[in-house]
Amino acid sequence: MRVAAAARGLEITLRERPAARSLAEAAALLDLTPADIVKTLVVARHDGSYLFALVPGDSAISWPKLRAVVGVNRLRMPEPELALAATGYGRGTIVPIGSTHDWPVYADAQIVGRRVAMGAGAPDYSLFVQADDLIAAYDATVADITRPIGE
Repeated sequence: MRVAAAARGLEITLRERPAARSLAEAAALLDLTPADIVKTLVVARHDGSYLFALVPGDSAISWPKLRAVVGVNRLRMPEPELALAATGYGRGTIVPIGSTHDWPVYADAQIVGRRVAMGAGAPDYSLFVQADDLIAAYDATVADITRPIGE
């Protein structure tokens, strides 16, 4: 993880943290708002390739919005074993940094300008990074790709 971040010129901070049972608990443990915790979701395309979607913790993917930005009709969440094979990381720890494949990255516009926490490739750790630096390092597409949870 550190080597991959350095290779892209990213300054990251890794922090050990206790396990959390909810987003609110995780945010409190990290002294953040839920929106500052970014979920990295690996998404499967119909052709067998994948992409990463960076989503604020208090939001969910809007499938119609993401499909429109990607320019495809079908996207889905893969089974855990396929996500692991596609990234080298288990669910809950997935992050583009150090992934076994350089899949395209799509970042929700809400994370721009923020310092965010995200999975760190291992349980019980969080990675902190400036979202703008992560977006630049991965030439991420920034767009409105989310909806409020519960909608």
